[in-house]
Amino acid sequence: MPKQPAFPGLRDAMKKKVTRREQFLAERDAVVPWGRLSALTPPHHPRVGPKGGRQPMPLETMRSRSATCSWCAGG
Repeated sequence: MPKQPAFPGLRDAMKKKVTRREQFLAERDAVVPWGRLSALTPPHHPRVGPKGGRQPMPLETMRSRSATCSWCAGG
């Protein structure tokens, strides 16, 4: 029979490894004041036509993606 881990060892075994992506996003969120940045820029969303259409992407998501692309591209 396999040996059962003790409770302290079980907690360490259940801990998930932090990925590089999660670490990068945590550092980015710590550096950028997203709340103040959102307050500075007014929201602008395209209107959805009578025939329907694609729903606009949330403004915070657009800002986050744009900033991440700029930082990773070096520009």
